[in-house]
Amino acid sequence: MIYLDANATEPLRPEGREAAMEAMAVVGNPSSPHSAGRQARAILDHARRSVSAHLGVHPDNCIFTSGGTEANTLAVKGLGQGCRRLVGATEHDAVRKASDDADRVEALPVLPDGRIDLAVLEEKLSDRSQETLVCVMLANNETGVINPMSEVSRLCRAAQAKLHVDAVQAVGRLPVSLTELGADSVALSGHKFGGLKGAGALVLAGNGPVVVPPMQAGGGQERGRRGGTQALPAIASMSAALDAALAQPADLRALRDRLEAAALQQGALVCGAGAPRLTNTACLVLPGVRSEAQLIALDLAGFCVSAGSACSSGKVGGSHVLHAMGLGDLVGNALRVSLPWNVEASHVDDFIEAYTTMAVRRKAD
Repeated sequence: MIYLDANATEPLRPEGREAAMEAMAVVGNPSSPHSAGRQARAILDHARRSVSAHLGVHPDNCIFTSGGTEANTLAVKGLGQGCRRLVGATEHDAVRKASDDADRVEALPVLPDGRIDLAVLEEKLSDRSQETLVCVMLANNETGVINPMSEVSRLCRAAQAKLHVDAVQAVGRLPVSLTELGADSVALSGHKFGGLKGAGALVLAGNGPVVVPPMQAGGGQERGRRGGTQALPAIASMSAALDAALAQPADLRALRDRLEAAALQQGALVCGAGAPRLTNTACLVLPGVRSEAQLIALDLAGFCVSAGSACSSGKVGGSHVLHAMGLGDLVGNALRVSLPWNVEASHVDDFIEAYTTMAVRRKAD
């Protein structure tokens, strides 16, 4: 089996595994005052300081969650409470579906290359009759397209609007600083850069603790902003994996470009090819060959790839991201290949061979 579905989840890094095992050996609850609890608290505090340092925020404003979905939901429902919400058309469903009041949500269209339409954003922000929360992701999970966040931030600051950034696919692959983004909040998820599944964070701008209404009050953990005992092994794993990912960032552009060039030879289209993208992500559209047929053929050949977001419960096709980019009927012909941190050149060569064989056979059917 060759795993090429990193945007769904990255393989666990050795550093993440080791940190998780060490944390699992600690029996205490981080909220307990005794020595075992203090030992657990020390691991939690170290992870919080480390993640905060990488994102450029005060440790008090790093809220540990169960993952990216919870972090995004906490931002939208907490920071966006009572706000009008402007949400990018290609946002992950964790953001798109977080609002309970659809009447207060307005979609922000994207250009054909997948980047947010800044002209429309500026126009919508000209209405300052109510407080506004803007939600624009840093890097798209299906296409890898990177949004022009400096311009988005500039427009938000000029309009005194809040900005939430879903950076789940970007953290660990790009340098991400809350200050440089000019964002009020950023969501991340540990398993997207090689940590255990089950831990994420919402990090907030500010020099002291920022008040965010909790979705679950529980016992008042995370300074009352997210109740529930912290998942210590997953949090420790996330912190260690982030350290490792940023210490040796993987530039997979050459392998991705080789893969895309081979797909283009078979008549495929590359979604978002004209925009800056994550170096590990290729979204390929093969006219005339349905996504389901591509996935089955490649799975039988021993390759793990996808047709889009892994959060669609096995659903293939119908991507709202590609619809927003104007692909129309071609939406059902898309395949996402996302290279993991430990990919080898031979894996890409083998995939190219399998993809070429699949494309030739399917087009002949």
